[in-house]
Amino acid sequence: MAQATSLPRNETGIATAIGSLKQQFGDRLTTGQAIREQHGHTTTWIENQPPDAVVFPQSTEEVSDIVRICAAHKVPVIPFGVGTSLEGHVNAPAGGISVDMGQMNEILAVDAGDLTCTVQPGVTREKLNTFLRDQGLFFPIDPGANATLGGMTATRASGTNAVRYGTMKDNVISLQVVMADGEIIKTARRAKKSSAGYDLTRLMVGSEGTLGLMTEITLRLQGIPEAMSAARCSFETVDDACQAVMATIQYGIPVARIELLDALAVKAANAYSKLDLPETVLLLLEFHGSESGVAEQAELFGQIAQDFGSTGFEWTSSTEERNRLWQARHDLYWATLQLRPGSKALATDVCVPISRLADCAREAVAKAEELGLMSPLVGHVGDGNMHMAPLVDMDNPDEVARTEQYVSWLAELAISMDGTCTGEHGIGQGKRPYLTRELGATMRYMAAIKAALDPDDILNPGKILPD
Repeated sequence: MAQATSLPRNETGIATAIGSLKQQFGDRLTTGQAIREQHGHTTTWIENQPPDAVVFPQSTEEVSDIVRICAAHKVPVIPFGVGTSLEGHVNAPAGGISVDMGQMNEILAVDAGDLTCTVQPGVTREKLNTFLRDQGLFFPIDPGANATLGGMTATRASGTNAVRYGTMKDNVISLQVVMADGEIIKTARRAKKSSAGYDLTRLMVGSEGTLGLMTEITLRLQGIPEAMSAARCSFETVDDACQAVMATIQYGIPVARIELLDALAVKAANAYSKLDLPETVLLLLEFHGSESGVAEQAELFGQIAQDFGSTGFEWTSSTEERNRLWQARHDLYWATLQLRPGSKALATDVCVPISRLADCAREAVAKAEELGLMSPLVGHVGDGNMHMAPLVDMDNPDEVARTEQYVSWLAELAISMDGTCTGEHGIGQGKRPYLTRELGATMRYMAAIKAALDPDDILNPGKILPD
């Protein structure tokens, strides 16, 4: 288990804040060890750092009350969705109070004419899309896990649809936020565009709970396409597949999804999801539009892919087959664990300019082999985002050390290619060592913003910024 940095604890303040919160929230505050450990991080190899208490608010006003009490005693506040993030975002390195947004799960408004909706942070993306389906609308950001929209906003999530629909930063219109002193603000109105003042909405999106606690989120929606088709084809090498991706993007084919799986990832998907895909490098694609449009797009892609040596090109408009393929892609984290039972998958991501994608993928695969690591490669390659997932025996110190070396090397590689150490997982605790290398003097201005908005550093301390 990778060690996480601990911060000084305010024992007296924590005890006093818990007492005050218990009086107000009663059974909706718990200090039980099992619940606290569930609210420390569990989806990464970073050690679990549980909070001292977990509280379950049901309204913005209650979140404000929690923050005001914690601010008065200088006690950390850590927002929590469902805990699917991967870089230690919800750990409590200085102890404090975890604010579980699970009971704030109402869809407050849908404005179909404006293609917008407003939700509380505990609403999951699957719940929202189920609710919207009868109105012919959907929310396109799809990180794979059934994450909460609050967590997705806080980490600036994206996922398989990002190549067409963008990331959370492109789809959040306005936020209601509880600031570090408990004040409630709204960052913008619902107008489609605005040039009024600083863009605090974009500042909050991706802030990982370090600048405020989001309690209402207004989102941009899309109409469900008339038709969707899925396509797949195989390649001899990762380099060939990446070259086909670059050509597809440069040609201007409006793909909605374009995912890369290397041979190891395909092997895992076949075994776990009972598929019979050729166990070589694979591209999965999806096209949205009219019936004729998606057929034309699929055929154009097939022609481009053939120029790079693709084989087995198939496309289908069958909803059942399309859902089967994408469910297998979403289940890939669990599938990879079956490649090496008893191991821990360290899912890490980087993102590079699309022109450097083939180089990055090729070097990443070669480095994993050099270090003797089993590491499937998958990626949202339409926007240059790729994931490696070394399978680690946590009881083998040498293997753990080699994996840590690999993760660090990969982040540095991406940065050297004018990319980023994380395309969508966020910084949290795990990627903090690389952010200064990536942004340089910009970090000083980020720290100044943090100090201005949260002078006592009570909002999710120990994340993003260096100590």
